[in-house]
Amino acid sequence: MDSGTVKQSVMKQVLAEANLANARVLIEKLQENCFEKCIPKPGSSLSSGEQTCMTTCMEKYMAAWNQVNAAYINRIRQEQNNPSQ
Repeated sequence: MDSGTVKQSVMKQVLAEANLANARVLIEKLQENCFEKCIPKPGSSLSSGEQTCMTTCMEKYMAAWNQVNAAYINRIRQEQNNPSQ
């Protein structure tokens, strides 16, 4: 293997690990925030209203997460293209 191939392989592995870490954080935050908001009295099952609340909360949280993530990536790209600013 040449050094370029090794470098690409390491970069892919680091990216995969970062994506996995981000997914874990997202799931933890979803559970934390949506559970607290939607399930005031935990029991053995979820009511229809609690299920709807969880679904809506998770969809909104993921949309917000994706928007923030996209803005962060754009910011990094801008800083890489204009390092003096």
